[in-house]
Amino acid sequence: MKKIRLLLADDESLLRMAFRMVFEAEPDMEVAGEAADGDEAARMARLLRPDVILMDVRMPGLDGVAATRRIVRDSPHSRVLILTTFDLDEYAFAGLKAGASGFLPKNTRPEDLLTAIRNVAAGDAALSPRIARRLLEKFAPQLMPAPSERDERLEELTTREREVLIQVGRGLSNAEVATAMHLAEGTVKTHLSRVLLKLGLRDRAQVVVFAYETGLIRPTPPHAS
Repeated sequence: MKKIRLLLADDESLLRMAFRMVFEAEPDMEVAGEAADGDEAARMARLLRPDVILMDVRMPGLDGVAATRRIVRDSPHSRVLILTTFDLDEYAFAGLKAGASGFLPKNTRPEDLLTAIRNVAAGDAALSPRIARRLLEKFAPQLMPAPSERDERLEELTTREREVLIQVGRGLSNAEVATAMHLAEGTVKTHLSRVLLKLGLRDRAQVVVFAYETGLIRPTPPHAS
């Protein structure tokens, strides 16, 4: 069995120790290394090439968001899973925008954390697209493009691929997209795979971010009181 190689990035040594005990009890996981700050995490990502990096965001020196941005740029083999104190905070938003494959609150149950790690290692996002959308609705004004901006990558998409992109960006699962568009779920998966490839995106979470950044989806206006 090929094990999922992990890098633990957190400035609290006791927390790293607790995580290590949990992960090393799993037959399909191993801890390749530990880092106490963002600089060390980025450096070890290049050296160790872990599959998944558990990244705290509040660390001394280079914080977890900046480290994530550097890792996504320099170590594309590794995927980053952000750990936050709250599930809808600005650090989670910044981490997704930097290229993280998901985020989880630090008080997540161990079994849910293990599932998230396996999902990320398999190339999926470690959060529900709906949660990503809730987060982006909160911070969307920071993502809105200028009227003159247009991402040229959109021109590479077919009409159907763009429709799938918008539906996924709205937080729909593959099954829900299939129902909405009257397609087979396998067809939706094929279109989504092509969208990811053409746009250079890693997973569904990044599709949601892209949909907002390009203005394909606009934040829902608050209800008038």
